[in-house]
Amino acid sequence: MTALAIRRTLLAAAVATALTCPAPAADGSVVLRYRFVQDESIPMQVRHRALTETTMNGVTQAVETMTDSTRSWRVVAVEADGTATLEHTVDDVTMTSRTSDQGELRWSSGSGEDPPPGYELVPHSLGKPLVRMTVASDGRILQRLELRPCPPAATGDLVVVPLPQEAVAIGAEWTVPQEVVVEVPNGPRKAVRTRLRYRLDSVADGIATIAVDTTVLTPVDDPRLEARLMERIWDGTIRFDVNRGRVVGRRTAIDRRVVGFGGPQSSVRYKASLEEESLAEAEAIDQSNALDEAKPLDDPTAAVEAGAR
Repeated sequence: MTALAIRRTLLAAAVATALTCPAPAADGSVVLRYRFVQDESIPMQVRHRALTETTMNGVTQAVETMTDSTRSWRVVAVEADGTATLEHTVDDVTMTSRTSDQGELRWSSGSGEDPPPGYELVPHSLGKPLVRMTVASDGRILQRLELRPCPPAATGDLVVVPLPQEAVAIGAEWTVPQEVVVEVPNGPRKAVRTRLRYRLDSVADGIATIAVDTTVLTPVDDPRLEARLMERIWDGTIRFDVNRGRVVGRRTAIDRRVVGFGGPQSSVRYKASLEEESLAEAEAIDQSNALDEAKPLDDPTAAVEAGAR
């Protein structure tokens, strides 16, 4: 599809959503709802970075991992009330790991090379549905089915985050309780109650910016369990397209340390970040910008714009 065609498609979609989606109320409040379209595919670029530093008996070891992937949600069905069935796939992935004692290991699914030890099962999952979910229009997950072994992400499922039941204005908050089961191999196990708090920070150009943070409600007094819980305690920002009814970007971060998980002289630090961006959104903007830059100067509009610059 050409850049001009993409711009026309985006314009048509904007007109359609403007006619079908409620405008903000007089008090500035907005209704946040998912609006999926049957048979569409929603690809996302995902960048995950993590650093784990473990200190035992005065010796520190560091493990750094970097994962870049394209993940897609296919809309299998949409009911009259907006409830949608989605399937999640990983289309491609590049994985890198570095350790302080063994150096760097890197593998890309597009390289044509066999995966190194530890990554052997990854190619068998690419391009195949991993999870099927039924999601209400407010983001409540009504049903989740694991089609292949795939543990849920520590920062929640891509594309879908909970939305408030009612219209909300800037500054409004809503919370979602969760229960996380943490356990130490051959050690204790505990169900921990947490709470995700969401806050509508702004709405500009049809994009709602939502802040989110995590609070642990259950006391955890065992450093071994606390060390396993770290990656589930995150803060971040979500960008939600109000008219199109979907998440178009998300950034989350974690940076926590636990002392004493393996004795009085032990500590572990976990620092991680996750970035998700709508691939279609990014490509459309890039091609639209390229089209603007390529306008011939004999176009009167382009000449005026060039003179203004």
